[in-house]
Amino acid sequence: MEPLFEILVSAVLLSSMYVLAAAGFALVLSIMNILNFAHGAIYMVGGFLCYEFSVGYGLNQWLALALSAASMALFGLFLERFLFRRFYGDFFSSVIVSIAVIFVLQTTINLTVAVNVRALPTFAPGMLHLGSVTVSMERLVTAAIGVALLAAMVVFVRVSRTGQQMLAVAQDAEGAALQGIRIHRLAAIAMAAGCAMAAIAGSFMGAVFDLNSTMGDLILVKVMQVVILSGIGSLGGILIGGLVIGSVDSILPLFTTPAITQAVGVAIVIALLLVKPQGLFGREMG
Repeated sequence: MEPLFEILVSAVLLSSMYVLAAAGFALVLSIMNILNFAHGAIYMVGGFLCYEFSVGYGLNQWLALALSAASMALFGLFLERFLFRRFYGDFFSSVIVSIAVIFVLQTTINLTVAVNVRALPTFAPGMLHLGSVTVSMERLVTAAIGVALLAAMVVFVRVSRTGQQMLAVAQDAEGAALQGIRIHRLAAIAMAAGCAMAAIAGSFMGAVFDLNSTMGDLILVKVMQVVILSGIGSLGGILIGGLVIGSVDSILPLFTTPAITQAVGVAIVIALLLVKPQGLFGREMG
């Protein structure tokens, strides 16, 4: 029973980390209908910024996290205003832009960071003992932050006036514009929030797994799997998508190789798309 409990705890914690990483990507996709493939690179830069503020400048770890999130939010505003805005509705061009952003960010980190792998100081030292299972406080805090941010985002979108306008834009951008809704303002808010959440995710994940210049590549794959499973337009469904992928990545390595584990995750996504193209909770497309 105890090994099963340990596996379940591991699956829930990893799932929550995926939720934290996917939340910002899902927000941008839902509101702007843009696949921001640079999300992983932004996640990576956010982690390195947190390290620089914390270790380089000696700031409090939580203050460093806030400054990293704020910096990437400003970067998100720049991206929306000067890069993505002109390509709304142009899928191919927006993908090319996001790939260019990936190249710029990864090159910048490779040129400015002397050591590619960095150990980010812990946000929450200590261990929690649950029977025979020992869990780091770092992972628990990361999981809690991930779920809390997703919940706050869902409540904001469903309850606030700005959130209601975002939903209107996501459902019918042209109709929303005819009603006087400022689409570009909402897109800027979504992009800034998405980049800030990516920075928060990168900072926490960097503290759990260490920082490196390619950390955004793998997380982007996981984020895509989570978002596709949950469905485009379903922010709340991110929790279920994260739980499915996190469980696969936690349980299967006990019985098979990492390569097969990755293949199973992709196979689950493909199978779902064949049966239900809009995802588990997504809106119908087309």
